[in-house]
Formats: sequence, structure tokens, C-alpha cells
Amino acid sequence: MKRRGRFAPTPSGLLHIGNAFSALAAWLQMRQCGGEFLLRIEDIDKPRSRPAFAEQQQDDLLWLGIDWDEGPRMGGPFAPYEQSKRGQLYEAAMDVLREKGRIYPCYCSRSELASIASAPHGLSSEGPAYPGLCRHLSAEERSSKAEKKTPSLRFIMPEEAIVFQDGVSGRMRFDGEALGDFIVKRADGIFSYQLAVTVDDAAMGITDVLRGADLLDSTPRQLALYDALGLTPPSFSHVPLIADEQGDRLSKRDKSLTIASLREDGVFPERLVGAIAYAAGWTDHLEPIAAHQLIPIYQPPSGNKEPIIITQHMLDWLRHD
Repeated sequence: MKRRGRFAPTPSGLLHIGNAFSALAAWLQMRQCGGEFLLRIEDIDKPRSRPAFAEQQQDDLLWLGIDWDEGPRMGGPFAPYEQSKRGQLYEAAMDVLREKGRIYPCYCSRSELASIASAPHGLSSEGPAYPGLCRHLSAEERSSKAEKKTPSLRFIMPEEAIVFQDGVSGRMRFDGEALGDFIVKRADGIFSYQLAVTVDDAAMGITDVLRGADLLDSTPRQLALYDALGLTPPSFSHVPLIADEQGDRLSKRDKSLTIASLREDGVFPERLVGAIAYAAGWTDHLEPIAAHQLIPIYQPPSGNKEPIIITQHMLDWLRHD
């Protein structure tokens, strides 16, 4: 069976250098092993997503030299490749979880959740662990609360530890109970990232997920969903985040470092790819290089705890004529 990887951006903003690194690494991983590479638009949260961003993201990826075998503009056997059009699959998964008794309604107010969010917690894709306030409500209590509030639906995490082998960081262990039950469908009817990405990766036959280290603790949650849904999980690799010299994460909030802005400034794609390749250790000096030239020399970054630094010198070099 051919290996299949993917890049799945959320069109709530423009791609930035950190996104470019994750996309490039995922693309190189598949191109090096002769696998297939998919693009999926994760626009499940419609109020935050913009079609114009999705189009710009695709233009930016192609400008970088990153193409895809299946996805928007291309089609493929698992179309549609936009999550906003795949709701029936997510609802079917919810039916399975409901039948297995793995979800429950949560009536917590915003103020209650805000008090939980104010508790100290580390880097987490889901924020602080939910303490299960609504898990053990009686039928009468649920009925009473349902009259006042439409509930969200939470997935019951297993009590036992979840262990997996990360392709970058090695053996990882998470206490399922400590992660807390998480929302799989919001009160407004929007399915969660964790549910949608699990269902889609399984449905599309993804064998390798390579993404940023900020999503590392999404993996045990998704593995628990794979198990509950009776699906086969892919292998996971979490690459380091991109940061500046002060260690601050480069993000889409810095508009000068979006790919679109760099393009407007006249930056050549080979220079951006060259800067990323040098920072990631794929090349030993700064030089313009096309994405396809990295295929034979690509290596997975080692470790994901320390960010990859993009120095001011590299940023200045990008704009060098």
C-alpha cells in the first residue's frame, strides 16, 4: 500500500513561514518515499473560515513548489476535500460514538468554562483539561438543564494511558484522564477539529500525519477516537515550531511574514525554501533552492521541544536581490 500524507490548513488567515515549513516537510516526506500527497481545507468552523483565504493558501503553496495529487482544484476519489462539505461523515461517526456510550451532553456555561481556562496549564491544543462536571449528571439533571441551554457533546477519554511512537520525538505517553473529556460537537452544531480530522484522515487513507509540535497533544485524543470508531490510525510525526531569535513563535499575526506578503515584497520562492531548508538543517548554508531539489536530501527534524530559529539575518537574506 502506498504511503499517503497530507497538509490541511485552516482558511482563517494567510499561510506564514511556520505553515510553509510544516507543509514543505510533509510534502518532502511523501515525495521522497514515492507516496501520495493530499491537500485538505479544514474549514469546518465556517464563521472563522474565508474562501478567499483558501484560494490564497493554494496559490501560495504552488508558488513554493508544493503540489498535491488529490485535493481542491484537482479532485480525487475522496472528494470533497473541504471539511465544510463532509458533515454527513462526521454525523455518522457521532452515531457510532453515541451507540457506544462514548459521548455525553455538556451544559457548562461560558463563565464556568472561563474559570477552568483561567487555571494554569501548559501548551495544549485543547486548553486546560475539562474536569468532567457534566459527565455524571442524572437524567433528571440533564433534562432540567436542556430546557435552558443547548448542550455541546463531549467525548469520554479512557482512563488508561495512551502511548504512541512519534516519528520525531520517539515514545510518547499521555494520561487519558488527565487530558480531560473534549468537545466533539459544539452547541452551535459545528463539529470539532479532533473529530473531523480523525474521520477525514481515516476516510482518505492517510498513513502518515506530519504536523507542528503544537498539535502533539491532539494525537492521544485522536487515537482515542480512532479506537472508539474502530478505525486504523496513521503514524504521527510532530516537527518543531518556527520561532524568532527571542524564541517567540512566528505566527500569522505577523502579517509581514505571511507568504502572500513575502511574495508582494518580491521574495523569490527559492529563497524562502532555501531559508527554511537551512534553518531545518537540510542544507549547510543559505542558498536559493527549489522545493523539488530537497527531495533526495530531506531528513525529519530531530526533536520537537526546541523551536527552529529563523534569524533576522535569514529574513534580510530573503529580500536580497
